[in-house]
Amino acid sequence: MSDFRSRSKPPRIGASRSGIPTAALDAALGGASADPIRRAMWLDALDRRLVPLLPPSLAPHARLANVDGSRLVFLVDSPIWHARLRLSADVLLDAARSIGLDVSDIVIRTSTRPLRPEVDAGRARPTPPSAVARKAVAAALASLQPPDDDDNGTR
Repeated sequence: MSDFRSRSKPPRIGASRSGIPTAALDAALGGASADPIRRAMWLDALDRRLVPLLPPSLAPHARLANVDGSRLVFLVDSPIWHARLRLSADVLLDAARSIGLDVSDIVIRTSTRPLRPEVDAGRARPTPPSAVARKAVAAALASLQPPDDDDNGTR
């Protein structure tokens, strides 16, 4: 009988060597399925290094999407930013080369969705709590207050 071990075996979740439960990210980064997660984290870190080199008006509208061989692939959120990013291509290529990437070209794609939804100015504001919820929180907070000793519980 051969010694068969599955490469897709999930990492053992539970206690670490110190007895402390492993974090979700540690568990996600533990197996062979971690490669896409590591790549996404690497691309995000690279995006955070390259995008600040763009002009301030362009930076919020561009995002590094991929490194495909010798090409940097960027996303922009409208055609006007496509043209402006093309003008900054040399700066981005030089910066990418300075950190060790062997790149020679930039590909720019236009997205129909916001690039960073969490910083989208048009996002909806959270709804305020209802009157019932405010009263319940006030009652809970009041119950946590120590009783006044001055009046001995009488009013």
